Amino acid sequence: MKKLLFVFCVLLLSCIARADEGMWLPQLLETLNEKRMKSLGMKMSASDIYNVNKGSLKDAIVSFGGFCTGEIISDKGLVLTNHHCGFDAIQNHSTLDKNFIRDGFWAKSNAEELPNPGLFVTFIVRIDDVTDQVLKGVNKSMAENLRQSQIDKNARQQLNAARKEAYQSAFIRPFFEENKYYLFITETYNDIRLVGAPPSAIGNFGKDTDNWMWPRHTGDFSMFRIYAGKDNKPADYSPENVPYKPKKSLSISMSGVKEGDFTMVFGFPPNN
Repeated sequence: MKKLLFVFCVLLLSCIARADEGMWLPQLLETLNEKRMKSLGMKMSASDIYNVNKGSLKDAIVSFGGFCTGEIISDKGLVLTNHHCGFDAIQNHSTLDKNFIRDGFWAKSNAEELPNPGLFVTFIVRIDDVTDQVLKGVNKSMAENLRQSQIDKNARQQLNAARKEAYQSAFIRPFFEENKYYLFITETYNDIRLVGAPPSAIGNFGKDTDNWMWPRHTGDFSMFRIYAGKDNKPADYSPENVPYKPKKSLSISMSGVKEGDFTMVFGFPPNN
């Protein structure tokens, strides 16, 4: 998870295929982008997207396994992600007699949901600007090795002093050509169980042919559930664990979208 970055992308669809787009850290939206986003049609506020004091959109979006994005879509920890993101987990449970890749899989109860050792999801708890602290004692005249040594020393001090619970993790990453440094506090849940996946005829439909195309017609999805200890905190796998109760979950609209609708993509980009 040390390679984790959390970014935000916005675009506006229109009849002339014009886009107003970019990528941002969610905690910067209020000062940098909220006004513009609302002018493009956004109905929520920046605090609905990123808030450390109450449930917000960031609490419904997870890093799935460290390689994909997942979305919590129920108050019982149900996670939606891509079929290809869940492929290894689905394949690991498949046999010649029960080929879940080919035929799909659906748990009809919590008891039928399948555990996946090594699979995890990570939440962003908060993102703090620690630029001043990390660059303390650093100046332009310093040799590069001395500059980096001072930055590393300062960063370690900030990590050691970070306010977090025992079950939370922390890391610091540079942004904007190493002119800004942010401290990420995260929570990782390690009991993730397979709930459902379509047959490959659906899950692989449009997988490579339509990838990065718009509009994209695909059945590329799978479903998992986060389990937690009875205190709703991260816990290793146990039959006694219970479905996680999220601070925020997404609702799914059945009304679809129309031309000109404001669109947001919120998640964890690959290879970062």
